[in-house]
Amino acid sequence: MSAEKKTGTLKIQWVVSFVGCTRDMRSAIRGLGFRRMQQTVEREDTPSIRGMVRKVRHLVKIVGEN
Repeated sequence: MSAEKKTGTLKIQWVVSFVGCTRDMRSAIRGLGFRRMQQTVEREDTPSIRGMVRKVRHLVKIVGEN
């Protein structure tokens, strides 16, 4: 039996527009799966997702964690 570590999920909401932001911040928003403002997405809690959220932490808010 392999010991699989259960990872949680993050609920993230896009709250501030990325007008005037750099291209890599826009890419991070799109990479998280956002298509429009005020949208909420649920993503697996991994280091790569945390890194993208950290890059755009002034544009998004974490609504919930599991």
